Amino acid sequence: MSENRPNSVVYRPGSPLRDPAGLFRKLGADLLACRELAWRLLVRNISARYRQSLLGYFWAIFPPLATTAIWLFLTRERVVTISTGAVPYPVFLITGTILWQTFVDAIQIPVRVISESKSMLAKINFPREALPLTAFAECWFNVGIRALILAAAYMYLGFTPAATVGFAVAGLFAIILLGVMIGVFLSPFALLYQDVSNGLVLICQIWMYCSPVIFLPRTDGWIGLLNRWNPISPLLCQTRDWMTTGSHEFLPAASSVFLLTCAGMSAAFLVYRIGLPRAIERLSS
Repeated sequence: MSENRPNSVVYRPGSPLRDPAGLFRKLGADLLACRELAWRLLVRNISARYRQSLLGYFWAIFPPLATTAIWLFLTRERVVTISTGAVPYPVFLITGTILWQTFVDAIQIPVRVISESKSMLAKINFPREALPLTAFAECWFNVGIRALILAAAYMYLGFTPAATVGFAVAGLFAIILLGVMIGVFLSPFALLYQDVSNGLVLICQIWMYCSPVIFLPRTDGWIGLLNRWNPISPLLCQTRDWMTTGSHEFLPAASSVFLLTCAGMSAAFLVYRIGLPRAIERLSS
């Protein structure tokens, strides 16, 4: 008569949602257990990604620099006129675009990392939570590169950051967490449908113009309505203020979004935990 071994895995019929407490305990245990695997996947992904590119790390900084250059040209040629108060517009613009690109990365990197791991997911049994952790760490790797560029831009423009600039790390954490939550939620669907990845590019482009990236947040009209209900707006505005003016005007709204994001992250991992095996099964059939 066979006995269950300590490291054996027993699969039982029925939905794991019947025991939500046990499901979340297992999810937390897997998140803790896969840290070393996530680190090794991060090193592999970054090495492979930039080794196969002629311009290498330049692609991590090109999108915000390109957006900044375009809008600086438009404002200096008086095609558009944008007021940013006490903060010089070049500083306001490059800070906003770098924060926005960090948010876009946080959405797209989990989808990309998990989609690129299709064959590994189908053939190897490992804690799937390692992939979102890898994506989260890759977002911070890109932040490190962009922070150097932003510091150089501040020096070139002769701008001294506010004394509260250190708090921007908390703002960046909240921005990345919100993006990763969205990316993790969409990942099982992106495995099955390429439309999800293609649609994200278009949605993020439209979303940027509904967010206070290149202009101050407004309170009137349709733009004001979008800014009030846009979850990234208070996080972006408060993080930029910590870096530039030291104001805490958006802190209450940003704190509320962060708390909702933490709750949403549990739901996103639940969808990921349940939906990913089914997506893999459909891919393998």
